[in-house]
Amino acid sequence: MTRTGSQYLDSLRDGRQVWLDGELVRDVTNHPAFQNTARSIAELYDLTHDPGLVDVLTVRGDDGSTREHRAYRIPENYEDLVARRKAYKVWAEASFGYLGRSPDYMAGGIAGFLAVPEVFAGESFDGRQNLGAYHRRMAGGDLYQAFTITNPQIDRTRSASEQEEDDLYVRAVKELDGGIVVRGAKMIGTAAVFGNEIIVGTIEPLPPQDVDYALSFSVPIDTPGLKLVSRASYEASARSVFDNPLSSRFDENDALLVCDDVFVPWDRVLVYRDTRAALLQWWGTAAYANFVHQAATRFWTKLEFLSGLAILIAKANNTYELPPVQNQIGKILGWLTVARSMVLAAEAAWEPVPGGSGVRINNEIASAHRAMAGEIYPKIVQEVKLLAGGGLIQLPASGLDLRHPEMGGLIAKYVRSPGHPAERRIKLLKLAWDALGSEFAGRHEQYERFYHGALHVYFPMILRDSRPELLEQLVERCMQGYDLPAEPALTS
Repeated sequence: MTRTGSQYLDSLRDGRQVWLDGELVRDVTNHPAFQNTARSIAELYDLTHDPGLVDVLTVRGDDGSTREHRAYRIPENYEDLVARRKAYKVWAEASFGYLGRSPDYMAGGIAGFLAVPEVFAGESFDGRQNLGAYHRRMAGGDLYQAFTITNPQIDRTRSASEQEEDDLYVRAVKELDGGIVVRGAKMIGTAAVFGNEIIVGTIEPLPPQDVDYALSFSVPIDTPGLKLVSRASYEASARSVFDNPLSSRFDENDALLVCDDVFVPWDRVLVYRDTRAALLQWWGTAAYANFVHQAATRFWTKLEFLSGLAILIAKANNTYELPPVQNQIGKILGWLTVARSMVLAAEAAWEPVPGGSGVRINNEIASAHRAMAGEIYPKIVQEVKLLAGGGLIQLPASGLDLRHPEMGGLIAKYVRSPGHPAERRIKLLKLAWDALGSEFAGRHEQYERFYHGALHVYFPMILRDSRPELLEQLVERCMQGYDLPAEPALTS
């Protein structure tokens, strides 16, 4: 059954260990570093109870009486893919595309796992039964699944087992009758502090000698020994919603996961001591395509927001009608159209899930989208910055300056433009700075560059999935249509 926002917030008050600035944060729902973002996520859950959105965001569960988020379902056809994208779009628009790891992201991933359960049947451990229970638990409880699947950047020239210490990455250190004990760390736990459970795995290939590290499991965030070390909070440093309208409400945070001898019951384990299954969980199921479907829809929405920002800035500067400015905005809208078109094309070119059930978006287009997104996002940010000019810099420190009996009049006189009084202009440009130039904005630029990994991960995938032999054949057919003449051509 889908939860309300209030029920979601209550679920976070569980004694989890979140560390920030040397402090143990005992309740993320009322801490200045996390509370506003927690409420923004709660609003997503409330949308599932909006009468006008219930059928967009949710479907009836297997019991026929309760409802669950649409992302948990395995799409059976093209129409299901479109319906799921429409659900993704509603939640993406609620945060203007700035909550990258909203709960529907991993919900789609879990559905992707379930589409190919045979991947989890390893040689020495069969996780298929646990997988089914895992899906029922997450979908039925409408839980927020966070994840950490990347090893810390310690020594990338060595495998996990070759590191200077054997517990730098999460590994199994002990087997007990009821489960396993794990120790080590993972990065980057985006939005992990707001999750209900966290799935821990490894997305990069592991050599055979790293079998101790080849595992996957999901446990509650409040599990004893599990610690989340938060990066600096942009929400905490925000002056106000007026001055920092994005970072004050949509800072999903990123955290280092540390497992200090965490006990994981066997029924929470999906993969154990199997390097092949540990990799295929992410790349051999529909999980990757489902991740990109949500991410590409959110990216499209984020570009809509940045495009609208560019238009409003140009109008506020009274330059919108100038041909060079229209060319610049047209360039931005062209990139937006590419991003939107790739989502629609990936759905239209759907393909059956190899070796599994249901359908997925086109994998070739999915990989191409992620490569494209990391390339164009910094370019779009740069174009909007150029449109804004020095106005992004020359802003009062706080919107409260507008209320000052002496300074307010001066600001109203000098920080304005035709049709845009000071308060509206400052409000717009502070929003723009938060999206384009703040520390929050810098994190988002870096984040979009590496959203699903570095570009060198995607280019080989595109080469693999694009059937290069067909491209070769086209050129070969062209060359077969002519030959070197038997006699030299006569010249006059």
